[in-house]
Amino acid sequence: MSSPPTQPATASAASPTAATSGSSPPTTALEPDVDADPAGALDDDGNSAYGDSLVGSDTASMASSILKYRMENGRRYHAYKAGAYFMPNDDIENERLDLQHNLCVLIQGNKLFLAPVGKDKPLNRVLDAGTGTGIWAMDFGNSQTHFSLRPEMLTCSMYHKADEHPEANVVGVDLSPIQPSFVPPNVEFFIDDLEADWTFIRPFDFIYCRMLTGSIRDWPKLFGQALRHLNPGGYIELHDPSNPLRSDDNTLPKDCALNRWNDFFLEASLKLGAPMNSSDHYEQQLKDAGFVNVTVVEEKWPINTWPRDKKYKEVGAWVQENIQQGLEALSLALFTNVLGWSPEQVQLLLVDVRKDLKKREYHAYWPVRTVYGQKPE
Repeated sequence: MSSPPTQPATASAASPTAATSGSSPPTTALEPDVDADPAGALDDDGNSAYGDSLVGSDTASMASSILKYRMENGRRYHAYKAGAYFMPNDDIENERLDLQHNLCVLIQGNKLFLAPVGKDKPLNRVLDAGTGTGIWAMDFGNSQTHFSLRPEMLTCSMYHKADEHPEANVVGVDLSPIQPSFVPPNVEFFIDDLEADWTFIRPFDFIYCRMLTGSIRDWPKLFGQALRHLNPGGYIELHDPSNPLRSDDNTLPKDCALNRWNDFFLEASLKLGAPMNSSDHYEQQLKDAGFVNVTVVEEKWPINTWPRDKKYKEVGAWVQENIQQGLEALSLALFTNVLGWSPEQVQLLLVDVRKDLKKREYHAYWPVRTVYGQKPE
């Protein structure tokens, strides 16, 4: 059990060691903007355009256990396969997920995906694995540009029209019934566990997996099932950050609250069996599963607006807002249930973590990877 610090302390040595294996982080260093005034993150009065609704499943009955929620430490969690996913599914978290969607689109050059799909032939069936609020599935399947957030955030939803595929039937799967009831006619949502045996009858042309790190315990099994349920020539794409934090110029102190939190966070996920550095291994695991033409695109999520580069300064503003909003959700279940902390001890650490996230002298970032591969023809 990891004891919560009562004063600044170094984190367990097990976490950084485990996190350095696999693919290397992006090699191009970001240049800090030393001249600009400290820029704050986006304001925090975000709205979600979607309400909760009840959805069905072709592999699980509409039993009350699927639709119920459970409360823990003041946050709401899914009840179906309780504990399989450590993040809450309440309104606060759902609004953050919609914000995070726009961050992911922005870092990919205002694109919903990077795999070369839908160019030579139409897409008939698409799976959004771990769909969350369903925003990616609806954007992908919609015939009109979809705006999900408040007006000042709309620029990031202006993705390329070529990313929309109203001709495709889009299937979203998640453990939580948090998707809207009003959806495009070619989009449907099911409640199911991606780590259970897949029972889809018809194969897919494209399988999309985003932000599944920390929720999957057996990635080789998932990749094997994905390969079997793709049409020949079909693609799978994954988009996930990795841990721990990196700093190319070593400006992130090892004993600062943010670094200590990140090490404890990774340690807890490793103990849980769903590591938050899983994207380090996607490339090799896809190849081992039988995928070909595996491609890795490396990017960086700055913790705030410290980079000089305009694109990454904007990305950093979104990252800071995303993490500030999600810090409690990321921490509570892992730190209390896995590391044995009390909720009060978690909140005490997070006070200092939030302060560190705003320090532009900390030139830190999370590596983020898009990895895609093709099923042989």
